[in-house]
Amino acid sequence: MNQTESSQYSDEAEEWVVSAGESGERLDKLIVELVKEEGASRTLVQDWIRAGHVEVNQAPAKANQRLAEGDQIRLSIPEPQHIGIVPEAIPLDIVHEDADVIVINKPRGMVVHPAPGHSSGTLVHALMHHCGELPLINGEYRPGIVHRIDKDTTGLLMAAKNDRAHHLLSEQLRLHSVTRKYIALVHGNLPHDQGTIDAPIGRDPKDRKLFTVTDRASRDAVSHFLVLERLDDYTLLELQLETGRTHQIRVHMKYIGYPLAGDPVYGRSKTVALNGQALHAAVLGFDHPSDGRRLQFEAPLPADFEHVLTALRNR
Repeated sequence: MNQTESSQYSDEAEEWVVSAGESGERLDKLIVELVKEEGASRTLVQDWIRAGHVEVNQAPAKANQRLAEGDQIRLSIPEPQHIGIVPEAIPLDIVHEDADVIVINKPRGMVVHPAPGHSSGTLVHALMHHCGELPLINGEYRPGIVHRIDKDTTGLLMAAKNDRAHHLLSEQLRLHSVTRKYIALVHGNLPHDQGTIDAPIGRDPKDRKLFTVTDRASRDAVSHFLVLERLDDYTLLELQLETGRTHQIRVHMKYIGYPLAGDPVYGRSKTVALNGQALHAAVLGFDHPSDGRRLQFEAPLPADFEHVLTALRNR
């Protein structure tokens, strides 16, 4: 196995069912497309297959195997090895810091942890420089990271500074006791002042790089919304997450017909002056891992988001 590439991945399983349009494809070629978002090369995928990390219909597979509609593919991405993160002196907007936890207001465009195509300049690189040692519970390429937000989503996230804190904060996320409120600008005038979107999220069977509401290989996902302001053909919302699935808010808002403004993946054509979706993690609350006191932090909207709102109000 090519250590340089494989070191970017963690031990997690992905499963797919081959569609009619994918029938006849070579296994290695299709998997490259399925994990394109993670940046795996064809050589790396072939290494995974040879090492037994890929099964087709619960049986060992070959790279040149031709697939049929309905075939079930299971990929167990191998554990990371060593990636040798070099700390970088990147400025951080620190909202809170103590011996156990650090809360950061992440800017738009910053990737949270290293991944193919993002081997430097991430939040992890900055935290390694600022904090020094960080717990490796979540893998060597995500030291200290308890949860993450997308590259072009701004706002608050926490990182643990020791193993005990990481365990306790992760447990709060699992039990849904962490408060996470987001501000989002969506297309359309939402008819309800508040509501709940309870719709499971999984990989999109038509495009495996994306997520969608689906009953197939999905996980429960619940988002609560509250209308803050109506701006003609846009609506400003506060959303509170009960679960934390990948792209959850972006997928849920698209599902109900009110996609996020500026979203290059799940939204409409570019209509607002943002380099990414109008989504901001505004409130983060949790119990301190040492003394149990409830902490809650707020981060104001970034300037580019405020400028968009001002322009809409002044139309």
